[in-house]
Order: sequence, then C-alpha cells, then structure tokens
Amino acid sequence: MQKVTSNLLSVYERPVHRLLSHLAFVPKYDPCNTLEVNKLQEFIDDTKNLFVLTGAGISTESGIPDYRSEGVGLYATSSKRPVQFKVFMESASARQSYWARNYVGWPRFSSFYPNVAHTTLAEWEKSGKIKCLVTQNVDRLHHKAGSTKVYELHGTAFNVVCMSCSKMVTRHSFQNHIRKLNPHLSIQSDDIRPDGDVELAKEDVEKFTVPSCGQCGGIMKPYIVFFGDNVPAERVKSIREELATCDGLLVLGSSLNVYSGYRFILQAIEAGIKCCAVNIGTTRADKHLAFRISGRCGEILPKIVV
Repeated sequence: MQKVTSNLLSVYERPVHRLLSHLAFVPKYDPCNTLEVNKLQEFIDDTKNLFVLTGAGISTESGIPDYRSEGVGLYATSSKRPVQFKVFMESASARQSYWARNYVGWPRFSSFYPNVAHTTLAEWEKSGKIKCLVTQNVDRLHHKAGSTKVYELHGTAFNVVCMSCSKMVTRHSFQNHIRKLNPHLSIQSDDIRPDGDVELAKEDVEKFTVPSCGQCGGIMKPYIVFFGDNVPAERVKSIREELATCDGLLVLGSSLNVYSGYRFILQAIEAGIKCCAVNIGTTRADKHLAFRISGRCGEILPKIVV
C-alpha cells in the first residue's frame, strides 16, 4: 500500500466554467433523488469498515475521459485502442509511438485536479469510515485529494519501470530525460485520452527517440498494468486480505467489465459482505448488488453524512 500525503485540493477552488467543461466526459444521467441518497446513507451508517473500489467514472468529472462510457468514452468516440502489453514489449515501433504520444500528453494529464468525489472520500478516510480504498485508475487523483489508504490496482502513470532490472524512476524525471533526447519535439496539445496520450503526426513519431533504462539499457514501461497483462499476484493478495476485514463494499464509477476489479465483488458476496454501487449505467455485478444508484459520484457522495 502506498501512503502518500498531499494537501487537500478543493474542487471549489477551480473556476465554474472549468467544472462545466469537465462534465463533457460524463455520460448522460438523471439527477439522484432523496430515496436513493437515503438508501446509500443507511448503507454507510451500517458499515463500520468500508471497502471502496473506484473506476474511471470517478475521474471523468476531473476532465479525464474513460474508455467505456456510453456516447463519450474513447470506444464510443474513436477507433483508437490502447496498446496491448504483448505488442508494447515486442514492437520497437509500438513503444516509439506510445512514448511519443504520451510525452506530449503528460503535462496535461499530470496536472489534473481531484474533484469533489475524491475529496469527499479523503474526508471519509480521515473520519475512520474507509478501511481500504482500491482504485482502478492510474491518475493519482486520490492521493492528490489527500487519501492515504490507497491500493492502485492497475499501477500508476506517475512511475516508470525497467522491464529487465526493475529499476523504478518517477514519470517526471523520465519526462525530463525524454525532453533532452527530443529537443525538436515541442508540440503542445489540448487533446487527451484515458491514459494520457494524444494523437501525433506520423513524422513526429518517426523522429522520436525512446529512452532506455539508464542502468541496464532495458525497455522502460509505465508502471501500469496494460491491457493483456495481469495485476501482480501479491497486490491482489494484499487487497483480498484487506477486504476480508471489511463489512461493506462500495463501487464508485466502474462498470466492472474488467475481471481485475470484479473479482473483489465475487469475494465479498461469498463472504456475505454487502455490496452496492454508484455508477452511471449498468455494471457487470448488478445481480450481486444490494442496490445501484445510477448517478454521478460528485453529485451523490457530498450528500452523505459520515
């Protein structure tokens, strides 16, 4: 578990027009009603040790698009798809394309702020309500909001690791290294994709020099579980152990289509732990949930008193 301290960043410090523009990545939803809020309030009141699982739907309100949201996600708006782990490892041209696009997108991706859903969860943790928070996101917004009991299920974009010697460096230092190798690439882009990359012209990609490990010359990869790869077994084991000590599971902003997160719902149900969700649209686990509120996390969570 990574324990990172950070100043609490309030969503209310940002201009209103920025908040409204960020909602462009939130799919259509109906405002929550009092009955639904009361149902969630009762669940929170009855839970002593809460296990929270968050997905991309909690970060769309900060301006980071997701993959699967109806009408606004990457899969609905583009034919582009994330690079597969096997392709990244076996193809030098795939790594060149990935790092060139990610290099240009990083300044914007790394500067996103947490929204009111993130800061609310940080306050819940401070109050002792949250026992464990697991996020499927790689954006570090929970840490920026002040949460410390966080497991990053799919890793983080803020570190880079060598696939040969396991040397780890920060993404910011790696960004500086890339800049020194590619002084000609000074493109700025307002475009953004779920993992921080942008679209680049073919000639810009072909001129890009990919850094190798400074220690062994190996392949450098973001400390992220790419599509087609597996979550490290030790990380899964630690999360399972945390879940076993909890008495309630709350899913926030995830369709749970990916098994890496869905497995914890199955564990909870088997153990008799009550599960519920706040997510716009259906989830893979709907049949297992006590209830699901189809709404925006940033609208609903602040209404709950802890």
